[in-house]
Amino acid sequence: MTNFGMPYFLEDTTGQLTGSDFVDLHNRMHLSLKQTLRDAHRSAYIIYDFSRSGGGRGGLLVPLATLDFGPHNALGSIKVGDSDHVLMANYLVKSPGHNGNAKSRRFKANDGQEYRWTLQADGEWQCTNAKSNYHVATYSMKPPGEPQYSSSSGCMLTVEEAYPHLVGELLASLIVMRHIEKHNL
Repeated sequence: MTNFGMPYFLEDTTGQLTGSDFVDLHNRMHLSLKQTLRDAHRSAYIIYDFSRSGGGRGGLLVPLATLDFGPHNALGSIKVGDSDHVLMANYLVKSPGHNGNAKSRRFKANDGQEYRWTLQADGEWQCTNAKSNYHVATYSMKPPGEPQYSSSSGCMLTVEEAYPHLVGELLASLIVMRHIEKHNL
């Protein structure tokens, strides 16, 4: 992938947890969150990378991640890439030193590093390397009072350019964090 010296600016087209596209403003990346099941017992989602041409296995799209939530919006399981399914509560654990704050959780990514998502006072989500505190990603909500856009939610996932290998995992963990916040889990 070409380096431009700038982060990936992934515009969240709907801002909804039930499905959206995340399209880089410079057309370098296009991810999609699709709801595949919703009934009284569970809801399931898949994250795809549409920026990869030809798919992964014989032209079929290979999910970057799958999310499976339980009844009544309970946390369920997450599967990232080729890893096994893991309970969301074991994947995103409350960060020590943050007073058990449900709005700050860490996860161990497939690159072996630990990262932390934290909800800031201004409503913005920040992801940092849990050890070095280096900024990795930000999810910005549309500011209150801002007018509606015709083709965008006004929300943006910004991922530092050095982390394209984690973008699916960053999006999956962010969706779970936003779900935790929305449903006070």
